[in-house]
Amino acid sequence: MEAHVTILGGTGALGYGLALRLGSAGVQVTIGSRDETRARAAAERAAAAVPHGRFDGARNEEAAAGPGTIVALTVPFASHAATLRAVAPALREGQVVLDATVPLAPAVGGRPTHLLGVWHGSAAQQARALLPAHVGVVSGLHTISAVDLEQLDRDVDQDTLVCGDVREQKAVVIELLGRVSGLRAIDAGRLETSRITESLTPLLIGLNIRNRTHTGIRITGLS
Repeated sequence: MEAHVTILGGTGALGYGLALRLGSAGVQVTIGSRDETRARAAAERAAAAVPHGRFDGARNEEAAAGPGTIVALTVPFASHAATLRAVAPALREGQVVLDATVPLAPAVGGRPTHLLGVWHGSAAQQARALLPAHVGVVSGLHTISAVDLEQLDRDVDQDTLVCGDVREQKAVVIELLGRVSGLRAIDAGRLETSRITESLTPLLIGLNIRNRTHTGIRITGLS
């Protein structure tokens, strides 16, 4: 079956970079936004950057109801709950939400190197609580820089840790992310582990600030 992914928050830096990478890998991409005009503009910009790619834009609710099995959520934590509540009725059985959200302190006016406490344990666990049981939830992409994704002339050359409670759902996400050149997706365990993987983001942000670079992670010892 032809690969098709929906990216909610695809007009932001991470979502747009992911759209470019997946589009260049032959995946059809629907960019979602609260503003349909912005979504369509981002899709046009992506098509100009990746002429052989296929992109379209729509409001988040319409995008979530589209043909994509995987719905990537790349919104800031401040918009996390509201976005999930808005699209929940549109999501159908068999879809998997790939949650890349990190509860960073800028959501409440704090520093990007600080992590907020989430009552559910992590942003991904909050997503699980807000979405219907027939929709899968997997987390990932917490340590991938938007800048690295947008540089299409370079391999990503990083790993990303994928967490979820259903092995088959993680496998679908791992296969999709594996299409990105140089990106290795690794099964990191159950969804509750997201509280650890999400905390790596402010750590890397601090390293980036101090060293004026864009860091990532590699897990050694795995085939």
